[in-house]
Order: sequence, then structure tokens, then C-alpha cells
Amino acid sequence: MIEELSIRDLGVIGEARLPLGPGFTAVTGETGAGKTMVVTALGLLLGERADPGAIRAGSPQAGVEGRWVVPDAGEVAERVREAGGELDPIDAGRAELILARTVSSEGRSRGVVGGRSSPVGVLAELGERLVVVHGQSDQLRLRSAAAQRDALDGAAGPQHRALLAEYGEAFRAWRAHAAELEALIAARDARAREAEQLREDLAEYAELAPQPGEDEELAARAERLGNLEDLRRAATLAQEAVSAQSGDDRADAVGLVEEARRAISRVADHDPALAPAREALDTIAYQLAEVSTELSHYLGGLDVDGARELEAVQDRRAALAAFARKHGAPLDEVIAGLENAGLRLLELDGDDDRIEQLSAQTATASARVEELAARVTAGRAAAAEELAARVSAELAALAMPDARLVVELEEQELSASGRDRVAFLLQPHAGSEPRPLAKGASGGELSRVMLALEVVLAASGEVPTFVFDEVDAGVGGAAAIEIGRRLARLAETAQVIVVTHLAQVAAFATNHLVVVKDRDGQVTASSVRRVDDADRVAEMARLLSGLPDSATGLEHARELLELSRG
Repeated sequence: MIEELSIRDLGVIGEARLPLGPGFTAVTGETGAGKTMVVTALGLLLGERADPGAIRAGSPQAGVEGRWVVPDAGEVAERVREAGGELDPIDAGRAELILARTVSSEGRSRGVVGGRSSPVGVLAELGERLVVVHGQSDQLRLRSAAAQRDALDGAAGPQHRALLAEYGEAFRAWRAHAAELEALIAARDARAREAEQLREDLAEYAELAPQPGEDEELAARAERLGNLEDLRRAATLAQEAVSAQSGDDRADAVGLVEEARRAISRVADHDPALAPAREALDTIAYQLAEVSTELSHYLGGLDVDGARELEAVQDRRAALAAFARKHGAPLDEVIAGLENAGLRLLELDGDDDRIEQLSAQTATASARVEELAARVTAGRAAAAEELAARVSAELAALAMPDARLVVELEEQELSASGRDRVAFLLQPHAGSEPRPLAKGASGGELSRVMLALEVVLAASGEVPTFVFDEVDAGVGGAAAIEIGRRLARLAETAQVIVVTHLAQVAAFATNHLVVVKDRDGQVTASSVRRVDDADRVAEMARLLSGLPDSATGLEHARELLELSRG
């Protein structure tokens, strides 16, 4: 229940405080005084989209704050605490909740839940549990098949709604299986071609048997074989210079070092300072002998038939290069990819098994959806009969004694909401053909049908507050009086806030607020006031005749107030 609503710089309202409280609150006022801003402010508190254009001209931002009384346990309290907000205890079982929202002229929005900044989505979640708002746009929505189906599902009760949620999950699972199956079947030919190509690639890979790094190794071998004569000539000259093998008298490095070593050895004992030189010559002689041996082995290992080997190496390199070009990647990447190709081939070859498995799963899911859809339809059919009877009774009390609501179910293709198309038809008179609300109902008739539905649905007691924005549009006279009576009845089990321009409706309120513009066209805190006694009679007279001091209007106002108390 909303205890108080504060509004700042919203529309024509500079600052206003609305004391609300339990029962039936009527909000009246002159045209353009800002009555509808009350509904706009509540919408902001309940997470609706913010419109910077609604901010009062010249103000940097608009602000709305609401003070609620809520149970200190349950869904609302739990969600507030999850969001980090706090509830202020009032008494046993009740607590106070503060919700706030600011909107800047640049479009930035900030929500506050229980003293803690929160996303606007949290306000929307709480709003679904706290308030139902009805305006002219809701009457338009009542013309849609989806809104009528939602109303019927709401009337069917919590067990039906739980069944509907179960159906929704089953429907989504069925569609997911069916979509995957359809995609697999549609792609079967493409996947078969991919599998065949993989088999060819793997066969070529097995025949060629490339090794990681082989192309680099072959490039090095080709470089060696292509310069074989130069290598042999250089190695021979080097070996002759180190250790002559031809037997001529030409000096070589081994001989020269040996000669120097013998010369030093003969006199080294006479001077210890020559010892390092002798050791160094010994080392050099040893190293030269090793170099000579290595060169000899190198020359012995040079292929005699290098030309033929070079040709074989070049052929292998060409084959590897062609293989890599075919797959559009370096050789090592191609090898790595084909090593995992077997797993992909197993996956592709398993398509038939997967299709068979998915076909079975889809069939099972389809049967489950059909079963649940039938139960949803049965629940709607039972609820349709009861809802039609109860709303028809309410319409009779709303000065439509011969009117009857007819709720029809028409089978259609399965969807996320079932297989039923729900249609609300209004039979205005006995013997007349029922007409769809979307085509035949006037604004006044829609107002009364919506109110009748709300009175019936309010029996569930799931939402504590109802807000109506000119629900009496297009209605007058006795029908308006009956609307006031039904709103008063609804207020027996819930808080009801009504923005109205009809005295016949406002007469039944237990709390009457008047919004009055100041001379400068603004609305300030002092311009929203609760009226009682003579002030209320004067406001009622103004609503009736446009004159607050008309004798006829005052008399009629008193008569209406007496009627509402009867």
C-alpha cells in the first residue's frame, strides 16, 4: 500500500505531496492541473521508461519518491534485501519501504530502493508485485488477443500459471531439438562432401607422410648438394694446408707447428718462462690433428653421385610445397590440422546417429508439448466459463444489465503460449451477436469491461494497489455511479487510486485529493490538498457544473455523497 507520493519538477508540477493511504483515493482537479502526472510519477517509480520531455521546463531533473507499507517478509521484502535496500519496521509484520527515481534532462535515470541505488529493473520487478496501473492505453491493450489471453490466464489461478510456465519450458526445449534436427538435415549433403574431402586429404597425407620441419631440413640439404664441388674443393685445400697428403715438400700447418714445438722443447728446460709457449704448441698440434681428421672424414662423406640425390630432394620439396599450397597453410600447420582431422571425420560420420537420436528426442518433446498444451487448453476452457459468468455479473452491476462477456477459445498452431487464441466478445443485448472487443466495444464499454475484469481478478489478492487513470472516460450518468460503487468494492480488499473527472466516481472515495494550479500555472506543495466536508462538496459541484458555488451543483453534490454512503 502506498502511504505517500512526492513529486518534484515533473510536467506542470513543481512540487507536490499526495497523502494516500488505504481504501479508495480519488484525485481530481482542473484540466491541465497535473492529475495525470500522478500516474506518470507512479510509472517512473515502477520502472517504466523515463521521458526527459516530461521534466518541468527549466529544471535539470525530475524526482519522485514513494513511501510504501509492505509485509516485512515475502517476495517484496526479499527482493529489496537482495538489492541491498533496507525496510524500516513499523509494527509486527509490517515495514516501511522507500522507493525513489530521478530523471535528468539529459536522459540519465537513477533508482533508489530502500535507501540504496539500484537498477531501474529492480523497480520494475517490485512494481509487478506492488501496483497495477490502468489507463487509456490499457483499454487499447485490452483489444489485443495477447492481452485477453493474459487476462484469462490470470483468472485461471496460480496452478494454471505454473502449468503454463512448465509448458513454456517444454515448448522451448522442443523447438531447440527441432531446430537442431532441421539444421543437421539441411546440412547433411554439405557435411557429406566435407567428409569425402577429409578422406581424400587423409589418404594423401598417409601416402606423402610429411614430417614436421621436413621442408626446412630438405632446403638445407638442397643447398649443400647444389654446391658440392665448391665444398669438395674448399675442404681439400683446407686439408692440404693443415696436413699435406700429396707427399710433396710443401710446408703444411702440422709440419710447421711440429717444427716450432721441437725447437722450444730443446731449450725449455733452461728457462721456465717458455713452458706456456710449449703447452700452447702442444695444444695447437693436437687441434690441427683433429681438424685434419674431420676434414678427411668430411671429404670421405661427400656423395659421389650428388646430382641424383639433389634431384630427389628437389622432387620431395616440390611435392611438399604443392601439398601445403593445396591446403593454404604452412606445412607444419597442415600436418597439425590433419592429425586432428580424424576426430572431425568421426563427428561427420556420426551425423546419421545424431539425426536418429535427435529425431527421437524431438518426437518425445513434441508429445510432451502436446500433452501440456491440452492441459493448458482445458484450464483455460474452465477459467473462460467462470470468468465470463463473473464478469457478466459485474457488468450488470455497472449499468449494463443485458450485457454478457463471452470468452472464446480457438485452436491455432502451437506457440510459446499454447495453442489457444483467446477472444473476448461482448454481447450488449440478449439475442444480439457477440462482438469482439477489438471491433465493437466503445470506450465506455471497454472501461466497464476492464473494471469488471479487475474486480473479478482482484479476488486473488496478489497485488495490493490498483491505479486507474480516467477509467470512467466515455461514461456518465448511472453508469458512472456504478463504476464508483465497483471501485469502492474493489477498495474493500485492495488500495485503489483513481484519477477522475466525474463527481459520480469521486463521491465513493474515502480519500479525496484535489490538484489545483497556482496563478502562474505551476503546482506547488500547497496546491495538492485533501478535501473534506464543505470543501469536498464544492469540488464535487465544480466537477458537476464547472462552478464550485453553484446552488444546483452543491445540492447535487450533497445528493451524490449521501448516495455513496447508502
